[in-house]
This record gives sequence, C-alpha cells and structure tokens, in this order.
Amino acid sequence: MPVHRAAVLGKPIAHSLSPVIHNAGYAAAGLSDWRYTATECAEAELAGLVAGLGPEWAGLSLTMPLKEVALTVADAVTPVAAALGAANTLVRDERGWRADNTDAPGMVDALAGAGVTAAAEIAVLGAGGTARAALAAAGALGAKVTVYARRHSAIDQLAPVAAALGVELTGAAWDDAAGCADAQVVISTVPKGAADGLAEAVRWRPSVVLFDALYEPWPTPLAAAAARAGCPVVSGLDLLLAQAVHQFEQFTGVTAPVDAMRAALRRARG
Repeated sequence: MPVHRAAVLGKPIAHSLSPVIHNAGYAAAGLSDWRYTATECAEAELAGLVAGLGPEWAGLSLTMPLKEVALTVADAVTPVAAALGAANTLVRDERGWRADNTDAPGMVDALAGAGVTAAAEIAVLGAGGTARAALAAAGALGAKVTVYARRHSAIDQLAPVAAALGVELTGAAWDDAAGCADAQVVISTVPKGAADGLAEAVRWRPSVVLFDALYEPWPTPLAAAAARAGCPVVSGLDLLLAQAVHQFEQFTGVTAPVDAMRAALRRARG
C-alpha cells in the first residue's frame, strides 16, 4: 500500500505538537496509509527540500522562520496568504505547491467556539506576524481593528495588509492598551511576558472575549485575569488545533475528526 506523507517544518521543531494532532486524525479517520512527521528546516533550506519531495508528499505545515519564504517556493498563492504576506501551509495539487494561511480561518473557528461569529470592534495587542492573521480574522467577522503596539512603525507595516483585507485599522500606543477591553474581542499576539503588566490594568467586562495566542505557560496572567472577570478565554492551543484541522482537510480531502484530534492534543499537554 503506498504511503501518503505530510510534515511540519521549522527551526527549532522538536517541540511541535502538530504530529500528535495530525496522526491522531489519521488514526481516527482510518487513514492507515498516512504519516505525519517533523523536520527541522531553515529558511535557506526550504526551496531545496520542497523540490526534492517525491509524489507521496501531500502537504507541509510551516512554522517559524518559514512563513514568509514559503511564498517564494510556491507555484500558487491563495489570496489570504498573499494579503498576509505569510503562509503556514503548502498543499500539493495538480499545478504544484499551493501556499495558504490557515491561521486566519483557524482564529475565526476558535473564536466561534467561544460564541463569537461577528464583532463590531476587535483590539489586537502587538503588531507582528500573528497580528496579520488577526486582521484577516477580523475581516471575516466584519470588525474594525485597533492595534496596540510599542512601535508605531510596526503598526504602519500592517496598514497595507489591512487595506488588502478591507479592514479598517487604527493604531494606538502600548501605553493606552489598558483600554483594549472597550472592544468586544481582545486578541493578544505578543510574546510570553509582554502583556503580563496589563493583566490587572485592563478593565475586563464579562462580555469581552480574550483570545491569547500563547499556550506555554498557561494560563498567562492576562488570561487568568480575564477568566476571573468572567470573560470567555480562547488559547493558543485552540488556534493550534483549529489551523491544523484546516490543513488536515486540505492535505487529505477528508473531513477532520476534530474531537479525536482535540483529545490527543489534550493528552499530549497533560
């Protein structure tokens, strides 16, 4: 029986939970001829690695630092990946390799799990790569966005992304971020520790949904404070699962067994 293959690439990659999620999905869906592995790969190595893959390879999940260079090795790029300037997925089809970004629809799905299917305004903490996916999610939810960041130049770099997505973007200083919960949804995209000082300063209301893209350590001080105030909280693990579900279905053409994939992820996290 021929084997179908997929993998997650990045550097470092040993910590990745993607093999746990995807392989659990294969097992639950009865895809006994599918294998998902992890391969360490630097930016300069991606083009050669992709060019050397045999016909058994169906797809690749991409993490740092490969999300931008992936666009240059693809034969086609989806509109959302082009708008974000980043891809976390390469899918093989009849035309070659297609670059896509499942972080953005993954955010939408994760927020839907917390009851958010539309929003008037979303506040985003940080202006890095994950903030780009947050802009796309906001566009899908019909929201305007306020981005709080330490450097206004970083917000300026998001402006063309917002324009390409048709999202109304306002920049705000990090010193004003305690007011982020005036929005219906707060999406924190900053690194570990960067938002800790905001945890008790934010004026949390139970109607506000917090999406903290981190999952290690968990809960973050920000997430713990929001939860104490009665706010629904979405974690980076929710996003990890949701974006993997989209990848699974693109790679295999099979509806993802989400419950089995979620259970495997929870077991892996202890």
